[in-house]
Parts: sequence; C-alpha cells; structure tokens
Amino acid sequence: MLPPRDLPGLDPRWSRLVSAPDADGVERRWHVLDTAPDGAQDGDELAGTLLCVHGNPTWSYLWRHLAAQAVRHRPRWRVVAVDQLEMGYSERTGRSRRLAERVEDLANLVEVLGLSGRVVAVGQDWGGIVASGWAAGELARSGRSRHSGSRVRLAGLVVANTAASYPASAPAPGALKLATLPGVLPAVTSRSELFLRTTLALPRPALEPAVRAAYRAPYRTRAERAGIEAFVADVPIGSAHPSRPALDAVTEGVAALAAARLPTLVLWGPRDPVFGEEFLRDWRRRVPHADVHRLATASHLSPEDPLFAAAVLRWLDERVLRSAPDEQPDGQADAPAGAPGAAAPAAPGAGVFDALAAQAGDPATADAPAVVEVAADGGSRTVGWGLLQRRTDELAAGLLALGVQPGQRVSLLVPPGADLTAALYAVLRVGAVAVVADAGLGVRGLTRAVTGAGVDWVVGVPKALAAARALRWPGRRIAAGDVSGLALRALGATAHLVDVARTGAQRLAAGSALPPVPQPSAQAAVLFTSGSTGPAKGVVYTHAQLAQLARAMGRTIRIGPGQPLVSAFAPFALFGPALGATCVVPAMDVTRPATLTAGALADAVAAGRATSVFLAPAAVVNVLATADALTGAQREALAGVRVLLSAGAPVPTPLLQRVRELMPLADPRTPYGATEVLPATDVGLSDVLEAGAGEGTCVGRPVEGVVVAVAPLDADGRAGRELVDAPGVSGEVVVGGEHVKDHYDQLWLTQAASVDVLPSPALRAAVGAGRWHRTGDVGHLDEAGRVWIEGRLAHVVVTADEVVTPVGVEQRAESVEGVARAALVGVGPRAARQLVVVAEADAAAGGPVARTTVAGPELSQAVRVATGRNLAAVLLVPALPTDVRHNSKIDRARVGAWAERTLAGERAGRLA
Repeated sequence: MLPPRDLPGLDPRWSRLVSAPDADGVERRWHVLDTAPDGAQDGDELAGTLLCVHGNPTWSYLWRHLAAQAVRHRPRWRVVAVDQLEMGYSERTGRSRRLAERVEDLANLVEVLGLSGRVVAVGQDWGGIVASGWAAGELARSGRSRHSGSRVRLAGLVVANTAASYPASAPAPGALKLATLPGVLPAVTSRSELFLRTTLALPRPALEPAVRAAYRAPYRTRAERAGIEAFVADVPIGSAHPSRPALDAVTEGVAALAAARLPTLVLWGPRDPVFGEEFLRDWRRRVPHADVHRLATASHLSPEDPLFAAAVLRWLDERVLRSAPDEQPDGQADAPAGAPGAAAPAAPGAGVFDALAAQAGDPATADAPAVVEVAADGGSRTVGWGLLQRRTDELAAGLLALGVQPGQRVSLLVPPGADLTAALYAVLRVGAVAVVADAGLGVRGLTRAVTGAGVDWVVGVPKALAAARALRWPGRRIAAGDVSGLALRALGATAHLVDVARTGAQRLAAGSALPPVPQPSAQAAVLFTSGSTGPAKGVVYTHAQLAQLARAMGRTIRIGPGQPLVSAFAPFALFGPALGATCVVPAMDVTRPATLTAGALADAVAAGRATSVFLAPAAVVNVLATADALTGAQREALAGVRVLLSAGAPVPTPLLQRVRELMPLADPRTPYGATEVLPATDVGLSDVLEAGAGEGTCVGRPVEGVVVAVAPLDADGRAGRELVDAPGVSGEVVVGGEHVKDHYDQLWLTQAASVDVLPSPALRAAVGAGRWHRTGDVGHLDEAGRVWIEGRLAHVVVTADEVVTPVGVEQRAESVEGVARAALVGVGPRAARQLVVVAEADAAAGGPVARTTVAGPELSQAVRVATGRNLAAVLLVPALPTDVRHNSKIDRARVGAWAERTLAGERAGRLA
C-alpha cells in the first residue's frame, strides 16, 4: 500500500514499492520515497544520492523537506528515503527486527535499488545508528577505493539526534526510561498512540495538525504500531541485550569512518529529551573532524527544523563536492591561504603569555601593578606582575594535577579581577580551551552557552556554581571566591582555586615542569557574543588569533607596558596581561554596565594612575548621569584621562561631547567591531565632527591590518556575495583581517554563511592570509574611506517601493525635541508595509510616558518632517527593549512585532 496522495509536503510521485530480501533472505515489500527513480531528469546530472533512514516512531515522511529542496537544488541530489520494515508503509512481517538485521536489510535494499556513484548516508534517531552501520559496512566492503568493484562510492555521513555509542551500564536514554519500564512499553507504544503523539508534540513551533496526522497515518491500528514497540524494545540497555554486539559493532564502525576522515555532518536539536547533550559530545569526541551545527530551537525531530535541509545541501556543496578529503572542522576547509574560511597561518610576534612573562621577569617591573581591583569603599587590591605570573603557573600545575587536559573546555564564571586573570591564563597555559560567557547573558542565555559549549570544567564563584548545580550544567566544578568547606561540598565542587594553586605550588617546588606552550594553531578560547541579535554564539579563537586580537586592541586603544587601563567592560579586562598593561577593575556589577558611576570610575582611575579608560556605551550614560556627585579630587583624576574608548554599540555624538567636559584631555574614541573581529575600525570625536551628518553612524576608518568592504543589498534587502569598496553603496559590512575569528563553535552553517563572499582580486590581495567575516551590519563607505553603520541587516525594512536602513531615520527622529531614543520598524505585509517610529519621550515631551501612547499631532508631524518619511504612526513607550550585555542595542525585531500587534488593535502587552 502507498501513502495517501494528499499528505502535506509529500509529492506522491516519489512513492514506490520495492521488493528486496531481508536479512534472512526472504523477499519483503519496502516503501521508499525516491525523487529520481530513473536517474537524471530534465537534462540535470545528479550529484549523487542521499540515502535517508528514519527512526522511531516516524517514517520516510520525515525527509520530505530535504527531498523537496534537493529536487530544486543545483546540482540536484537524488533522495532515497526508506521506510524500515515494520514501519511506515513497508511490510509488517509479524516479527521483531534487531539492529543487526536492520543494517543488513538496508544493505540488501541498496543492492536491489542499484544505487551507484556518490552516496551519502543520512539518519536520525535510531535510523542514524542504522545508517552509520550501513556506511561502516560499505567502507569495509569498498575501502573507499576508487577502483573497487562496488558501484557505491560512500561520500559522506549526515546524522541528526542519534547515538555514536551507548554504554552498556547506562539506563535508557532520556524520556525512554518510562517507556521501557515492565508492563509500560506495550501500553504506550502499540496499544495506544501515546508514544507516537508524544514524539510528534516535541517540535517547536508545533507541527501543523495535518502534518501530525500524516505521521500517524501508517500507525492507525495496534498491529501497525507493533513495529514501534519492537523498535523501543531493541534499544540495547545492558550488556546482555541481544542487540548489544550490533551496537558495539556500529560504534567500532564509526571509529573506522572517523579514521578514514569520511566527510561527516552532525546536525543537532538541543531540546531533545531523548538524545541529550552527552550524545552530541560523544559524536564530537569520536569524530573530531565532523562538522557540527546546532539548530537552536530544534528538538528530537530535527529534520523538521526549517534550516535542516538547507544545512545539508550547503554542506554537500562545500564538503562533498568541492573540498579535499582531509578537511578541518567547523567550516574552516583546507582552502588556500586567504580564501574565505581558510585558517590563517600563525603570525609572527608575541604570544599571549610573552608580555606577562616579560613583565614578571624584569626586576624593574616584577612588583609593578598588573591588576588593581577597586572596592566600593574606594579601597583597592593590587597584584604585581611577578605574583600574577607565579599564581598563573601554580594554577596551571594544579589544574593538570586535578585532571584538566589539553583540549578540554573550561567555563570561567568569575568576575573580572586578579582571580579571573590568573585562572584564564592558567587554562590557556595547560592547553585547555577557555569558555568565556559573562553573566550578562542572563540565566537562560548562560545556561545555553555553557551547556552548548560542552564544557568539561566549570570554575565559578558560589552564585555561579549554585546555578550550575540547579540547572544541571555539565562539567566538574572548581570554586572561586569566598566559600567555606561545607558550602564547597554543597555546591558539588571538586576543589577551590586556592587549593588548586597550593597543589600546583607543591608540584612545581618538587621539580615538576609545565608542558610546552600550546601550538599557535591550537584552540584557545570560545568567546560568546552578546546575544543581542539572537542566541549568543560561541566564537572560537586559536592561540595565534588570540594574540593577534590582543595586539590589534593594544594598537587601537593605545595601551602597553606602563599604560594602565581602567576596563569597565568584562571581556576587555582580560587583554591587559597579553599587552603588558596594568588592568584596573572599578567597583561595579560588570554584568550590568549601567551600574558604573562617575565616582567609581574616578576612584579606579586614581587607584591605577590610569590614563586610558574603556567603557561600555551604557556605562558612559550613567557616568554622565552621576557626574554631579563627583568630588574635587575625583574630577581631578578624570581630568588626567587621555584615552577614552567605548565599544559594543554606537555612542551618540552629544554624549561624547559631554564626556569631554569630564575628561578634557581625551579625544573620545569608539572602535567598531564585534566578538568575531575587534577592532575593525577606529574613530574619535574629532573625526566624527569632521565627517559631519550622514546616513547612519560614522565609525571611522579600518584599523591597521583590516579591510572593510560591502556586499550590496538587492531590492529584497538581501546582501549578495560579491564585495565592493566603492563609496556610497549600502550593503552588509564585511571585514577581512588577520584577527578575524577562526570559526563559530558547533554552528557550521552559520560559519559557512559568515565567510561566503566573493572579493575582487584587489580585496583578496589586501586581506592576504587573513579571513573574512560578514558582520550582519548594514552600512556604506564614504569618499574618505570612512565606514558608516546604518543598522542591522535583519532590521532593514523592505516596503513595496524601497529598502530602508533604520539608523539614519532614527537619528533624525532623535533630533526632534521631545524624542529621547527611537526605533524604526515596518508593519504590515510587504506590498502595503508602512514605516513606524517607536520612541522614548524626553523632558521636552513631558518626560518618560507611563504607558504606550500615540504621540500628539505636533510631535508626530515634527518627527515626520525631520525624518523625511510619511510615517504611519509615531508611538511613545516607557522604554525600548535593549540587549543585556551593552544595555544599549535596541531589539528592533521585538519592537516591530509589538508595533504590528498594537496597530492591529491587539492587546500587545509591555514592550520592555
């Protein structure tokens, strides 16, 4: 029997029945979806075949999106999606099938289908284990030799939410524990649809009712659901299970596939209650060369995610069709030096440890301040270079003794200061990878970051370790800060940093030596983005790239040995030791930049005798707001600052001009960049004033070693691949340089998109051995080579007639008396989309409003005149929503959705 012809998303022409022998040699009837049963069609040569194997309790319908997109893709891939025996619309044989039989069944079917040429195995759930077993068997049969007798040329493996192994001592995975209890299994799998319906309820957003019905269509009766029960019963729990040898054989086969460096893609839904994060970590450990992409919102049925099919097809283009066999993971293919995504060779110059060692080893500077921590009462704690170096070495030796190994990931959840600095450099020194995600991400964002990074160790203060325990973060724990022995045990900590350092000191005193400094190409850190435009992403830097980043920052913010820096922005408190510069940490909550007061800043400047200050934009605002409380001594301290920098988000020119009143010797500078590439450009207040008014925010000229180009926008507001550096062309800002990130962590598709550019020969030559990064910002270059930022690519408003970038319009709206801060959004379908300004009111309009209101006629007209736009509405709100880390980047997507509901007459609720 074939599936009904009206199932949503399924082309009935793909369905056919095939007769093939099962593992016992008995002919069985299989249902398969086959998008090209006769091979090439319409003159299109097929690139190869995707052999797709579903899991339990689904059927080949799971692959309909992949099949539909593969048909339209060029080059076109044939999709052959099988219904396993006892499942879907394949034959019900009346017997339970074991894993070994399913692998052999699949091999027999492939033989009957006559598949030839490139074949990529694709599998999800236990279908992923079957597909992996078939691929391992095919590798063993053919040896991947181009001269073997096999018609099939195994070209790759794609797995999604499945297992590479499963320990015999482990209980049933995740949500299967309940289903496998005695007496429960038949009740929830075959006697009822509970197991089936529960699985179909997992995706978010929820599947359409018609799609859920399509999945259930072949499982209407108990007899039809018998295969679901048998599939669950075949999960090999314990060493005595009949399928344990077969699963162990698949695990050995995965090792063989890894040894052969078979191109492998692991796509993962992190919200899976069955195959949790430990399964993904196991895949990464067993197949280290695999490309990994986490589908942020996906659950168990990850092929239902809108990005799944696109990720597979793009990966096939870049990894199977274009790349050489010995690729590198995470989107950094073995492309020629200087090509998009190519890893840059290690640059000459100081490493991340050299400046610290030089300062500590020089008698003239050994006792000089390396880190100064300022307390709320104005007191301070100073740690010299020699002590910092000694503590770093002791911690490194202690971490090794504790079991921290090179390549393991260590999450550091310690406030900026001497403890964090020493711990960070100790982690780097032993060759482990530091995972830096500040608490400004919030509990949910921090949990996603730490869990997703797959950390092996968590070093944190009590509050962080309590969260780690409550939220079940992975990794062994090391405590920092003020914590008693009893609390240490309650927090589940293995040790305290003090004890780790003590152990390390003893080992060093006994003659133990630290291992060699890690290679420049070794991974050093995963730095998480702010999450202001979506889930925070892990950005991976090698040791060489981290050193390049530090040097680029040093050149831009003009710090080095003998030049103390007050850093009120957590990520940049860590660069000081790499540059030999004293780092001063002010009294504030570093996770909330807006908590920095003018007095706290002045006290930090005085304590460190600093001439350079680095502030987040929100900190600048609060410093100015609290400046009236400064004492004469504090004003004098600030008057000595010569370099003021603020980065992370644009800072309005009027604010910079007001800052100059506090720091008259400083030319306020606002470097532009992102976690992926910082700095990219540099600009001072004098440069901004010289540039004058323009469309967007002037962020200056590229810094040394950086090239900035633009990918022009088309009529739909999309940025193309070709790069230009002509003035006046608006498009996505693309940055090239040596200190650009290595790759995104476990986000292969995101990484591939971020380097997908076609630079001209001149631009390619200018970047040389560096890398490219698409910033997601839109902007343009002017005649003087300055870069102007016009907003985020995702926030561009496309109407029936034009493409509108938001920042210029917002700036003109903010020039109107009565408007404090504004956001431009579009409402309605594209053909009738209208522009709307949502704004915070200032004192001229009566101050902040208590609730959402439509601006009065005079204010609305003034905003329309100033912006030059026929705005559908000007709405006033109590506050606009901003990101957590910077407290200043407006969430225009959220504002737009809210405005859509509000203007449609719905109850929209609070905006911020």
